[in-house]
Amino acid sequence: MKQTVYITRKLPNEIVEKLSQFQVRMWEEEGKPVPREILLKEVENVNGLICLLTDTIDKEVITRAKHLQIISNVAVGYNNIDVQAATKKGIIVTYTPGVLTETTADLTFTLLMAAARGVTAASDALRGGQWGAWSLMEFTGQDIFGATLGIIVLGRIGEALVKRAQGFNMNVLYYNRTRKYDKERELGITYAEQTELLQRSDYVCLMLPYSPEVHHLIGNEELSLMKRNAILINTARGGLVDEEALYHALKSGEIWGAGLDVFEQEPVPVDHLLLTLANVVTLPHIGSASLKTRLKMAHLAADNIVRVLNGDVPLTEVRL
Repeated sequence: MKQTVYITRKLPNEIVEKLSQFQVRMWEEEGKPVPREILLKEVENVNGLICLLTDTIDKEVITRAKHLQIISNVAVGYNNIDVQAATKKGIIVTYTPGVLTETTADLTFTLLMAAARGVTAASDALRGGQWGAWSLMEFTGQDIFGATLGIIVLGRIGEALVKRAQGFNMNVLYYNRTRKYDKERELGITYAEQTELLQRSDYVCLMLPYSPEVHHLIGNEELSLMKRNAILINTARGGLVDEEALYHALKSGEIWGAGLDVFEQEPVPVDHLLLTLANVVTLPHIGSASLKTRLKMAHLAADNIVRVLNGDVPLTEVRL
């Protein structure tokens, strides 16, 4: 009898064909997450599960699974999965790091540039017929060339971001739990404690994975340390930022702007306060959204399923 794999979102045919040795069931919607009640029912008797970061694979889901061997997450993170509960049941959890490094770094720097120059607000004004005669100080933004960039946690994406910043002659500070002397020499960057980094940086980019320990890493106190012309960029995870505190800091002019690709609640409610501010550039979690990268992620997720269900070790695995 064939082993069974359930896929929580419609994936391209080339990915599904990779799993042809298994019985595959798939939620056939591309833009709509699988309903909770269907996920709970489908997971009961499957051997493998391919899910997205928008799927909550919590203890209830894992408890329902009677034969599950692997949860393959199509994402660089895995905070949507109760890894501890899965590990206790002997279920392997995999994810897709590495393949999206350059694409996410591209998007992060794009967001930084757009927020710095107020691109969204200027474009909206033009499209809305609000641009009259040219004015000396109208639509003025912040310079990027020669500015100071602060990176909180220097992982693969952070290192790739440094290389983009070098093209703009930026002074780069980084904070990491463990200081990386080799990267300081290799990349020409400077270590700073988080408080100093927040105080000195013109741009602060969050590049760390989410965990309960770093929930609301950036809140009222941290925002108060930043320069009044500073811009906060978050392409990591929404839970890292206290969104209410950020809203008030932006509205009051405590900091100059923000660029956000991620939010605490996704999809984002249309009445979200941050969407009302002109000094925020917002995107719908598209950090890895190049066609090439998204396909690589899906291929890796499928490869992990094949390897584990065939008795081999996965290409990537979450380790507690």
